[in-house]
Amino acid sequence: MTGYAALRIGGRRFPDGPAAFTTLVELTWIEKRIENWIRFGHQSYEQKLDRRHRIVGFAPGTIFCLVRWAANDYGTIISRLDIVRAIDRGEPYQTLPFVRPGGEILLKVESWPKVEDVLRHVDGIEALDIDPADADPDHWRHVAHWMNAGEAPRPYTAERHKAWLRRREIEQ
Repeated sequence: MTGYAALRIGGRRFPDGPAAFTTLVELTWIEKRIENWIRFGHQSYEQKLDRRHRIVGFAPGTIFCLVRWAANDYGTIISRLDIVRAIDRGEPYQTLPFVRPGGEILLKVESWPKVEDVLRHVDGIEALDIDPADADPDHWRHVAHWMNAGEAPRPYTAERHKAWLRRREIEQ
């Protein structure tokens, strides 16, 4: 029940939901147990469910980084980082836990050492005063391929970023 129907029966109006075709990500933060967070990305929607849970949304075409870590009494269970492009209506997509409906996975790594390597790479991009969410999606694919091969990826440069911005300008 939303909007005026809720008001007519004495309820409160529900908050506005996300725009159509928003990619929603469910985040949980239970200290030292389940820690899911967004490392970068421009959110278009946020809903706090309670102290430990919230939902954030990303507009189509937005690139974001989801980091998931969980542990039990014996240590780490999962360390994972995904860099994802939010999809638009009719686009193909891959599914991910906690991401609805899914997205185009640009980079996926598992294990804390690899997650740390990617986080250092993100820090390097930010050191150039470039928002990682605005970096060339092909660069994230490049990083994924080199990491899968067990090699260090080439650093993102200001020149590559300028070339990406020009290409994006031409394609629009």
